[in-house]
Amino acid sequence: MSTVVAQSQHVFGLQSHVANSILFFDEQIIIFPSGNHCVRYNMDQKWQRFIPGSEKSQGMLALSISPNRRYLAVSEMVQEKPVITIYELSFYPFRKRKILNNFDFPVQRFTCMAFSPDSKYLLTQASPPESSLVYWLWEKQKVMAIVRTDSQNNAVYQVSFSPQDNTQVCVTGNGIFKLLRFTEGTLKQTNFQRGEPQNYLAHTWVSDDKIVIGTDTGKLFLFESGDQRWETSIVVRELPREMKNLEVIQESESLIEFPTISSPIPSYEQVMMTSSHVQLTMPQVFTIAAYSKGFACSAGPGRVLLFEKMEEKDSYHESKEIRIPVDPQCNDPSQSDKQDILCMCFSPSEETLVVSTSKNQLYSITMPLTEISKGEPAHFEYLMYPLHSAPITGLATCIRKPFIATCSLDRSVRIWNYESNILELYKEYQEEAYTIGLHPSGHFIVVGFADKLRLMNLLIDDIRPFKEYSVRGCRECAFSNGGHLFAAVNGNVIHVFTTTSLENISNLKGHTGKIRSVVWNTDDSKLISCGTDGAVYEWNLSTGKRETECVLKSCSYNYVTISPDSKIIFAVGSDCTLKEIADSSVLRETPAFDVTYTAIAISHSGRMMFVGTSVGTIRAMKYPLPVQKEFNEYQAHAGPVTKMLLTFDDQYLLTVAKDGCLFTWKVFDKEGRGIKREREVGFAEEVLVTKIDLEEKAQVMLELKTRVEELKMENEYQLRLKDMNYSEKIKELTDKFIQEMESLKTKNQILKTEKEKQDIFHREYMDDLLDKQSRELQDMECCNNQKLLLEYEKYQELQLKSQRMQEEYEKQLRDNDETKSQALEELTEFYEAKLQEKTTLLEEAQEDVRQQLREFEETKKQIEEDEDREIQDIKIKYEKKLRDEKESNLRLKGETGIMRKKFSSLQKEIEERANDIEVLKGEQVKLQGVIKSLEKDILGLKREIQERDETIQDKEKRIYDLKKKNQELEKFKFVLDYKIKELKKQIEPRENEIKVMKEQIQEVRSHVPHPALSNQLPPPWLFLAGLGMEGELEHFHKQNTQLELNITELWQKLRATDQEMHRERQKERDLEALVNRFKTDLHNCVAYIQEPRQLKEKVRGLFEKYVQRADMVEITGLNTDLQQEYARQREHLERNLATLKKKVVKESELHRTDYVRIMQENVFLIQEINELRRELKFTRSQVYDLEAALKHTKKIRPQEVSETVPSKDTLGMAPTRRLNEQEETGRIIEMQRREIQRLRDQIQEQEQVPGFHPIAGIRLPSLETEVGSEEQIK
Repeated sequence: MSTVVAQSQHVFGLQSHVANSILFFDEQIIIFPSGNHCVRYNMDQKWQRFIPGSEKSQGMLALSISPNRRYLAVSEMVQEKPVITIYELSFYPFRKRKILNNFDFPVQRFTCMAFSPDSKYLLTQASPPESSLVYWLWEKQKVMAIVRTDSQNNAVYQVSFSPQDNTQVCVTGNGIFKLLRFTEGTLKQTNFQRGEPQNYLAHTWVSDDKIVIGTDTGKLFLFESGDQRWETSIVVRELPREMKNLEVIQESESLIEFPTISSPIPSYEQVMMTSSHVQLTMPQVFTIAAYSKGFACSAGPGRVLLFEKMEEKDSYHESKEIRIPVDPQCNDPSQSDKQDILCMCFSPSEETLVVSTSKNQLYSITMPLTEISKGEPAHFEYLMYPLHSAPITGLATCIRKPFIATCSLDRSVRIWNYESNILELYKEYQEEAYTIGLHPSGHFIVVGFADKLRLMNLLIDDIRPFKEYSVRGCRECAFSNGGHLFAAVNGNVIHVFTTTSLENISNLKGHTGKIRSVVWNTDDSKLISCGTDGAVYEWNLSTGKRETECVLKSCSYNYVTISPDSKIIFAVGSDCTLKEIADSSVLRETPAFDVTYTAIAISHSGRMMFVGTSVGTIRAMKYPLPVQKEFNEYQAHAGPVTKMLLTFDDQYLLTVAKDGCLFTWKVFDKEGRGIKREREVGFAEEVLVTKIDLEEKAQVMLELKTRVEELKMENEYQLRLKDMNYSEKIKELTDKFIQEMESLKTKNQILKTEKEKQDIFHREYMDDLLDKQSRELQDMECCNNQKLLLEYEKYQELQLKSQRMQEEYEKQLRDNDETKSQALEELTEFYEAKLQEKTTLLEEAQEDVRQQLREFEETKKQIEEDEDREIQDIKIKYEKKLRDEKESNLRLKGETGIMRKKFSSLQKEIEERANDIEVLKGEQVKLQGVIKSLEKDILGLKREIQERDETIQDKEKRIYDLKKKNQELEKFKFVLDYKIKELKKQIEPRENEIKVMKEQIQEVRSHVPHPALSNQLPPPWLFLAGLGMEGELEHFHKQNTQLELNITELWQKLRATDQEMHRERQKERDLEALVNRFKTDLHNCVAYIQEPRQLKEKVRGLFEKYVQRADMVEITGLNTDLQQEYARQREHLERNLATLKKKVVKESELHRTDYVRIMQENVFLIQEINELRRELKFTRSQVYDLEAALKHTKKIRPQEVSETVPSKDTLGMAPTRRLNEQEETGRIIEMQRREIQRLRDQIQEQEQVPGFHPIAGIRLPSLETEVGSEEQIK
């Protein structure tokens, strides 16, 4: 064995086609199939543990876990044979408990399984054509019972045990619903299907004897003990596109933040606009899971319904809807939720529901969240991350980051992190991706699509292309180790590009077949390629020419790699060998041992090698390669391995395959040698962000900040209001509680007093009872003592009586013995006399028997003679019947003549009907003209309705815009009120200052003397102070007036906006009233849809009522063009009608000639039949005469007949032969009946031909009347 070991670390993928693909081990751990493994996944801690498949396994088919969660059953195909492996889950690593692989019955594969409630028995269902249901005692590998569930090769989808009964079993499939019970070593069906069989896809037990079953037509049935109790149909209402677009818009813009649980609430207008586009479809119920309140079932693509049990009735009602969310990263988000849900499973505490879908995705939801979102459908979340749903075609890794890049036929590109085991980036495209290359820096990728080769940037939350090359269908690409070059394959040509100038620097041509793999050497000076043409080339990039080549036409190479020292090339292909190539020659070939190698990887240290096989296994071997079969083989994938790589530090092995799974393996050496390469620099944490994205995010942050400030103000206002309300409520409650406390105190005092009274009464009553009881005890003791004395005396008397009786019985026994002996002697004498009498009687009886035998022989002879006479009578009788039948045949000939006459009359009637048809066609043409005129009127009205709808939509848009404007004005009003309050606050201190200044001015004026009274001037400081204050006062007055003007202007603006808002609201109400009136009138008009005239009048009335004269002008202009178009189409239809009439006349003439020819042939055939019948009757009469003569000769020998007892066969031979002849005549009559019926069918076919109709009132006689007449004749 090799010392190189690979241990499975993590897997990204799911195999949803496996039956029961999700199982809960406990509340946090689930089990699901991935590749060729069963994975135990902890949903909280995100770790994985693996249960590998069996050796040489070809894939898993079904899983089942025991109710006690101790055992896991896995159904597999190993070397084209079915195997069931049962693992014990209580140990790690998990060990195999039992393997069921020796079967005494034919079986191809087991498609579904189930454990019994006590986990002792296992139920397995085989696939068609065997369709065997096997009941196992799996611990002893013993088959308890086996039964075939279906004989018509229909598929069986699910089997299960009753939750409390090991013997009760349910099986459902296509047209199959069976309840079986295990009794006396067999499985017996206990129910009988009634009604039409349906395709039952899934079922679940909701109680011990009740089963809910789902079909492919969306129906759910509840059966109790095999009888139907309840039925319902599921109708899916798909979300319209507008709603889905809303969900996509409101999803997070990040590629990693996946859709949330709750969906956005659409507005009323959107619901009204999209309600007409809702489509109705019939869903398929692929899976049903029961829980304590009821059950959950899949209801079409991306939809789960929860049903809860109704308390009063024995039925269920729909309580909740859960949907798969729309994924904004899909190329068509509207179709991303269209996934069929194939399996569902509830956790043991029913807290979590996990589902798997047809696109290999896992979703989960916590059940309490479904109760929160009332009235709206809840939404699932990804359990881990979005997984690939198709074969993975490309794999790449880099040096500077722990990234893995994959691409798949599901048109997606995904970037994984192998250290944290998460999905970093994910995006879907319109075209399929065939190959991918990841730049060593981890910032760029190159992807080969079906139409182009694209270079893309890996941004923080997106994958964006920045360069495209017209390289169609590129199947292989790879970056160089330095990252300055990359190679892309186009058929049999390799294009080499530079990453600096993004130009094509070289084209390497030389392969004659498709190139399957390319690889760079360590210093990027050479490129190695291999292809389907059996060639391995080593290219020199400086010259663009081949340096070495190795061609082997018999081998189609799949994969190539090169050793770290660039000396040896390793290639694998279709010849099941691993080749070591150096200097254009094969140094060594290592056999693959019955498998084909599809991929190869060698470590950077050059000490270990890994290869992938066509059966999905991984082989680890050390290098240089050993001579013998020394390698470790690991079960990995359920399909051929397509790509495999080792990380730069040789720590992890990465493998992908056609099963859509990505495995990461931890690599180490048993010998302890250091495999890990030391990194000089750690992983880079830088990411790429575009300038536009940064600016947009900054703008969004600013908007959010302003929004936060506005919300803070609104919240503060709301909090104040709430505080005031709550304080008032608290006061009211405190008053109320104080009153109640006082009332309770008074009640408590009253109850205390009552309690004291009751205690006193109780004590007195107890004293009385004790006294009374003591008196009664004394009386009872005295009475009982007296009774005991009396009973003792009686006992002594009875003892004396028994002694006397014993003595008397002994005497009687002695007397009886004596009488018995005397009676026996008398009886023996009596019976001996009787025996003598019986012997004499027996002798007499024997003589009577002999005499009766003689009499019997005589009677037998007489009976034989009577039977011969009866045979003669029967012959005469049947000859009479033959004559009667001949007469009936003659009658039938007469009836055929009558039929001919009827046929001629029918031809006449056909001609008359043809004339009627021509008249009706003329009327039809007239009516078609009327219909066309009406259709034109209807088209005009429909156009008017469309125009009205467009005007209504314009008005609704106008109303919506006005509502928005109104909201903005209200916000503006709120801001203006706030500013007015602030201005008032600023004005108040200014007014106070003005008052103070005015007082100062008055004081100054009082100090200044009047100039008329005195000639002295005031002091200069007073004059200057007065001037300064007056200037300041004037300034304040101006400010005041300006502020008042601003306030009045703002108030006027508010009033104007309010008036405009009222006018628009009034317009909106008028338009809504007009639309409602038009809808009601239109609804009333639709009632006359079957009466064109009244409909025309009603529509004209609607037109005159709702359409203005301005609209009439536009319609009149169009009428001339419509009339011309109508006239042209009418002429075209009339020409077509004339040609069709000519064709009908020609075909009717042809049918008449054919009909006459067929009738003549039938007449000749009937004549031949009659002649043959005459000959047959003549030969039969001769045969009868000969047989009669033979029987007459046999009667001459009576002695032989008397010696032997006649058998039943000889007695009944002649009548049976006559009966056979009667059957022959019946057959002849039946043939005639069939011929008549055939002729009648031909007549009916001719009647159905256009131009032919039977004459009214004349009908052919029915076959039933003919049969009745024949029976009367017989």
